[in-house]
Amino acid sequence: MIAQLDAIHQDAQAAIEDACDEAALEEFRIRFLGKKGALTQAASGMRDVSKEDKPAVGQKLNEVRQALTRFVEARSAQLLALKDAEAAKGIDVTLPGRRPQQAAFHPLTQVMHRGISALRQMGFTLAAGPEVETEFHCFDALNTPEDHPARNEKDTFYFADGHLLRTHTSSVQVRTMETTKPPVRIIAPGSAYRRDEIDSTHLSVFSQMEGLYVAEDVSLGDLKGTLERLFRAIFGPKTPVRFRPHFFPFTEPSFEIDIKLQPKGQDPRWIEIAGCGMVDPNVFRQICESRGDDVYDPDKVTGFAFGLGLERLAMIMWGIPDIRLLIENDQRFLRQFASA
Repeated sequence: MIAQLDAIHQDAQAAIEDACDEAALEEFRIRFLGKKGALTQAASGMRDVSKEDKPAVGQKLNEVRQALTRFVEARSAQLLALKDAEAAKGIDVTLPGRRPQQAAFHPLTQVMHRGISALRQMGFTLAAGPEVETEFHCFDALNTPEDHPARNEKDTFYFADGHLLRTHTSSVQVRTMETTKPPVRIIAPGSAYRRDEIDSTHLSVFSQMEGLYVAEDVSLGDLKGTLERLFRAIFGPKTPVRFRPHFFPFTEPSFEIDIKLQPKGQDPRWIEIAGCGMVDPNVFRQICESRGDDVYDPDKVTGFAFGLGLERLAMIMWGIPDIRLLIENDQRFLRQFASA
């Protein structure tokens, strides 16, 4: 038996030199180490070896198996090295290298991160909600009357079962108040959907970031201070911010927010950037009715809410002339934000 194993070892040592490619090496492995290979056949004869000789024969069998395995591994490494050397023959190492492209966040992501970072420093936390919503969470709970234009099928995407694609992330505020007692201080970034004609300033799917703060004695001064700090964190510490009276169904009083910027080569001008206001008492009453308690009784708590479009912020920040550039994934356009 030992002589048979020595013969197999010698045959393998000679045969490995003829394995000049991967196919030949695989044939070698099958011939000696496969299920029907020479070594496997020899190992099956261990049952006929006497008890006294089994330790020596078993040790020899393991030694030969290990030796044949090393043959395969060494020859495989040699073939791989030859293959790499052949592939490298056409490489001119004197050519200049190619500089790797620098990765970057999408401009919308960069704007969102700036806003979230500033608001988190003021104690806000992130909240999320479904994009397929009910009319209650998207409109009724936000004091939006049935004849409001936003509820028309020409403006909102409705499903056959009455659900809809949310037109703003204010629905996240409603769901948060339904499940959380005050104080509440949240940021709700996410996608919103409206039946807008796509042009240089409008998309049917866009990104919003809304905020809500509800507690005892929240004031208009808290609202103004929060948003002034937010926009100065995004656009610079000396950015002028002003509030203009406006109307929204879900806030009273309500304001449009403008910031004063100087576009390149132009005179400074005021640019509308967001909407905000103190939460309308009717919104709190709807939340109390939905919850079945009075923790959001408008006589007990007050709050403010605000919302802004991330695409608009990005367009203002970098002077992007067409909103469609933000969704076309043109690497030539996006690459310029790698160092932003």
